[in-house]
Parts: sequence; C-alpha cells; structure tokens
Amino acid sequence: MGKKFFVSDCEGPISVNDNAFELAGHFIEDGEKFFQIVSHYDDVLADEIKRPGYNSGSTLKLILPFLKAYGATNQNMKEFSSDNVLLIPGARETLNLVNIIMPSYIVSTSYEPYIRALCDLTNFSFDQCYCTRLDLDKYTINDEDGKKLKEFTSSIVSKPEFDNLERIFWDELPRMDIGSIIDEVKTVGGEGKKEAVLDIMAKNSFQACDLMYVGDSITDVEPLNFAREEGGVAVSFNGNEFALDNSSIAVIADNTIITSIIADLFNRYNSNVVLEFVASFEKNPEKAIEDHPVDPHLALKLAETTTRLELVNEDNLDELKEDSCKFRKKVRGKSIGGLG
Repeated sequence: MGKKFFVSDCEGPISVNDNAFELAGHFIEDGEKFFQIVSHYDDVLADEIKRPGYNSGSTLKLILPFLKAYGATNQNMKEFSSDNVLLIPGARETLNLVNIIMPSYIVSTSYEPYIRALCDLTNFSFDQCYCTRLDLDKYTINDEDGKKLKEFTSSIVSKPEFDNLERIFWDELPRMDIGSIIDEVKTVGGEGKKEAVLDIMAKNSFQACDLMYVGDSITDVEPLNFAREEGGVAVSFNGNEFALDNSSIAVIADNTIITSIIADLFNRYNSNVVLEFVASFEKNPEKAIEDHPVDPHLALKLAETTTRLELVNEDNLDELKEDSCKFRKKVRGKSIGGLG
C-alpha cells in the first residue's frame, strides 16, 4: 500500500456556491432560470442520452457565449467570484488538515477565477487544483451576434424544450465566431475529473486504492465510481442521486468536520477501518467515536454539528437520496441544491 491522497470537488463538499449559476444570475437576463434550463439539458445529454464525447458539467462552456454577450469579462468575473465565495462551515479547517496529513487536491468543474478566489480565502495552493481554465477576453463578439444571443436567451427561457436547445447550441451557435469558445474551453467534469485524478496518480506514482474522493453531483460520477471500484474511499457529501449511486459512503452534514475524521482515519489506517467506523457510526455515533481511533479534538468538534453518516447500499439508497437531496437544498438553497 502506498501513500494515501485526498481529492475533493469544490462546490458542495467545500463551498456553498454554484459559481456559474450565480454568474449567470448576475450578468444574464433571467439568468438563474436560463442556467437551470441549460443545466437540465446538460444532465439529459450526459446521463440519459449519453452523447458520445459529451461530458457532464459542459453547462459551463455552453453558457459562455451568453455571458460574453451580456458583458462578462475576465476582470468582472474575478471580482464577482472573489466577493461571493461562501464556505461550508469547517471547510477551511478541513482543507488545512488534509493538506498537512497527505497530498491533497481540488478537482472542480468551476471556472478558474472562482477557484483562485477560494484558494486565496483558504490558503490552499492553486497549484494543487484542477479546474476549467478560461480567458473570456480573448474572444470577441460583434453587435449582431450579441443581439442574437440575447434573443436566444429569451427563446431558451420561454421555450425550454429539448429540440429548441439542440437547434440553438448545435445549429445556430457554431455559425457565430463566438461559438468557437464551446469547442476550445475544456471543462473539468465527469470523465474530465477522472482524467484529473489519473493525472495526479501518474505524476506522483499514487495507487487507486489509496484515493479518498469527495463529491456531490453528476460531475463527480466517474471519479467516485473509480475510487469505489478500486478499493479507495468514495464519499458523497450532501450529494444528489448521481453522486449517491456511485459512492460507498453517504455524508449528510452541516459541517465538514466529518470529512476531516474520515480523511484522518483513512490516512492513518485504511479503507476497511473507515468502512467499519461508518457502519458503527450509523448504529450508534457516540459508541463509534469511543470504539475507533478518532482524533479526540475532531470528535469534540463533531459533537457540535448535525451529521449523518451511512454506508450506501441497496436497502437505504432511496431513503438516502431523498434525505440527502432535501438537506442539500437546506444547506445550499433550493435553486443551487436542485441542480444536477
């Protein structure tokens, strides 16, 4: 067994935000509704149709021409992101702990300006992050195309049918110069997140069984499944149905301290000890803390939180999906919590 390593998604397990949703709401007319429609369309393409070459999380490149049309720039996206980072309680401490005890990384679909802002806030190194790189200023848009994009925005909001979005994104946008941004920007989602994990492993000679991955959404399906199938630890943190379907452990919590405890146990022991702890915690949290080598300082902090911890199985999966999705909306808000 080699050196353990920790990889987490950002939005959900670390922060409350959905930065792209918030950017759309800030810059685009009817932007929140627009984003929800495009995000659902993205889920259909990735999970239901499973379109070849299409990765979950591509919402973040599909909305870029529209952000540009409504005046978004590198600078104002950076300023908005910096002003609006909101962490899950405990996240700063969790990132600090895992970064001390083992190699740790953030793998996120989020845009680069947001991840840089979060790193500044938490003192986590941006060099240990994978995210969607973006230089919006290098793309230009003429007045005619800007006007068309605003018309397309209204069309998507008023007619959210699948065929209408297909026409706009794959017939109309490719005819515009700005349409090239959809091909050129590479989002880190779905298979892209798994590729990031594999890149981390290749650069550091890590083994898959030594991976702890924390995710919460459809963009985490591939790396969660990879960690679970390879004998690592796959944690859904306030995850939706996509994340839970591919996780071995479900966390429903208002604080990340439980992530710290799982990471610490995994680093000092192995995945079997983690799974034994989770099974015990599910039956009797206090006894699980007493019977397992949980750091006393972390145990004291855990007592101050609302935390549910269970192994995911066929018997409890439906209940976990219902309860986790409900709690997710409580922690992150109904609009963000309801996104795929």
